[in-house]
Amino acid sequence: QVQLVESGGGLVQPGGSLRLSCQTVGFRLNYYAIGWFRQAPGLEREGVGCISNSESITDYAQSVKGRFTISRDKSKNTVYLQMNSLKPEDTATYYCATYLYDSRCPPPDRLDEFTYWGQGTQVTVSS
Repeated sequence: QVQLVESGGGLVQPGGSLRLSCQTVGFRLNYYAIGWFRQAPGLEREGVGCISNSESITDYAQSVKGRFTISRDKSKNTVYLQMNSLKPEDTATYYCATYLYDSRCPPPDRLDEFTYWGQGTQVTVSS
C-alpha cells in the first residue's frame, strides 16, 4: 500500500521558517514528480509547487515565489518544502502528492491528476 507522510509542520512566528518533509512508505518516490499543496480552512486546496524526477521545479502559487523552495534528496527518498519569510496567510494544512502519469510536473490546469496524498501537516503562522 502506497503511503505518503508529511512532517515538519508547527507554529512559527511571522518571518520565520519551516522545512516540511515528504516521505513514502511502499514505493520509491524518486521516479515520480512530487507536488506540494495547501489548504486553509474554508478555502479550496491550492497547488504550491512541484519537483520533477530530474529536479525541475514548477511553481503553482505566485504568492510563495521567492519564499518557498522545493528540493529532493533521492538518497533519503524524501522531498522537502523549505518555507522562509512566512506570513499569517501561509497558515494551512500542507500536503504532498505523487504524479504518476509522467516524471515531469503537470501544468497548473492538471493538478487534479495527482494521485496518492499524504495526511497533511499543519503550519500555523502567528505571533
